[in-house]
Amino acid sequence: MMKLHWSPKSPYVRKVMVCAIELGLEGQIDKVRSVAAMLAPNPAIMQDNPLSKIPTLMPESGRPLFDSRVICEYLNDRASGALFPKQGQARWDALRWQSFGDGLLDALILWRNERERERPLDTLMAAFALKVDAALGQLEAESTALQESGLTIGTISVACALGYIDYRFQTLDWRTRSAGLAAWHETFSARPSMRLTEPADG
Repeated sequence: MMKLHWSPKSPYVRKVMVCAIELGLEGQIDKVRSVAAMLAPNPAIMQDNPLSKIPTLMPESGRPLFDSRVICEYLNDRASGALFPKQGQARWDALRWQSFGDGLLDALILWRNERERERPLDTLMAAFALKVDAALGQLEAESTALQESGLTIGTISVACALGYIDYRFQTLDWRTRSAGLAAWHETFSARPSMRLTEPADG
């Protein structure tokens, strides 16, 4: 049984669990509820990951695996899956969208952290807003390509990033400006793997 340091709120954990469900590996993972706070490193996580970050996966044998990119590729390899296309433009599209989705998540999480400060820095808040708006515009321009690419690590990553906006940034109302992206996301989010991993408080 693999052990996964897990939280129902983390978009990166969600990405891993979507992959696990799509690959038929969910039943092989023991989800250990773990809190990874920036200002309070978690000793239990640090036993497996000195960076005190989630997701962290402990295979039955071998070294701990982190971050989500490595874990997802490991799961795909373990299941002989097809989430990582092996060659050609499909591979580069999938890897690019994975980086795009993860990069968007990085910006969103930093934006939220700044927003929660007692005195948020206006210049930082504006910079994060600009980056996220530009990213959504680019993804809207690529919405047809996302639709045509099917299920890959790239589309999973982008979908989880958009899901995090819905969870933490409801006031952005991104769908009104991104009709094509919204239509793709609605279809993709209907997958059982996405419904079962929707972020939740508690």
